[in-house]
Amino acid sequence: MDFQFKSISVEIEHIGIAVEDLGKSEALFEKLLGVKPYKKENVQTEGVTTSFFKIADQKLELLHAISENSPIKKFIDKRNIRIHASNDQSTSRFMCL
Repeated sequence: MDFQFKSISVEIEHIGIAVEDLGKSEALFEKLLGVKPYKKENVQTEGVTTSFFKIADQKLELLHAISENSPIKKFIDKRNIRIHASNDQSTSRFMCL
């Protein structure tokens, strides 16, 4: 029996990491990546503050819950590892590793 595997190509727009302490997390990633965040904003509709790092043409987003009802707060409370990937700006896929 012959098996044929198809190559799947997925372009990821950014990787997001939900964090409990944005300040400590920013300091850690600044040290690890050697760059400072290029953008930080409050997203009231999602109940988060985001901080973006850019490495080449890839982005890393730190997400910090600013309200108890935030999906990120619920995600952190439910799981131990807090990573999500997004392949465009309008949809997110959460992964628990």
